[in-house]
Amino acid sequence: MIPLFKSHYSIVKSILTLNHPDACEEEGSDSVFQITSGRLDKIVLVEDSLIGFLQAQKTAESLGVQLVFGLRLKCRHETSSDDSTCVHKIILFAKNDSGCKLLNKIYSKAFCESEGIIDFKSLKTLWDDDALIMSVPFYDSFIFMNALHFCNCIPDFSFTQPHFFIEDNHLPFDSYIAEKVTSYCSEFNFEYSKAKSIYYNKIKDFEAYQTYKCICSKKFKQRTLNVPNFDHLASPEFSFESFLQNVSN
Repeated sequence: MIPLFKSHYSIVKSILTLNHPDACEEEGSDSVFQITSGRLDKIVLVEDSLIGFLQAQKTAESLGVQLVFGLRLKCRHETSSDDSTCVHKIILFAKNDSGCKLLNKIYSKAFCESEGIIDFKSLKTLWDDDALIMSVPFYDSFIFMNALHFCNCIPDFSFTQPHFFIEDNHLPFDSYIAEKVTSYCSEFNFEYSKAKSIYYNKIKDFEAYQTYKCICSKKFKQRTLNVPNFDHLASPEFSFESFLQNVSN
């Protein structure tokens, strides 16, 4: 199982920081590098922006830890440019320095030209299989959107071989989406791996995570811990503690 960490640089998505363990205070926020110290020698970081990349790289290098950085972006098929419902997420991982530069170009193009959305036509013109790896996240993927939101997203993977993630965080639709993913991968001969998205350290931190999201929400006055109304937030399993429990079992 692959742990997919996200930090506070992905706004409202995580309460984990990228601080060096020595800079963490006992009563402060947990750091990705703090909670994984002595447990993992490779950190897979999937962020919604590039803002935290430099800090993550510097911290990883100082600790002798391998950093695998992925950028999670909204994507749209080129033939569906007028269909606002056909927007789904992809993850682009950098293989090397060239990949990091390409991530910056893709990120800039998406946010400077299309409100954070990249289309496959533009992606193909920038793509380099020697520098990048495309992964399909479990939540908000085209499969997820088609199955649960009745969209008609048909991505163009003609220029690369994407890798798919499957998660089980005890959400009611996890097994249903997992079946869809394995079926799709079997049909098109794509590889997939079990993974877990991690937004906080302990299972008990779920309430703190909810509180943070409520405070940062645009609908702050309408959010409460009793009725937070956040998508994909009906389970406290998005924690590093849950990941360790799954691995030990």
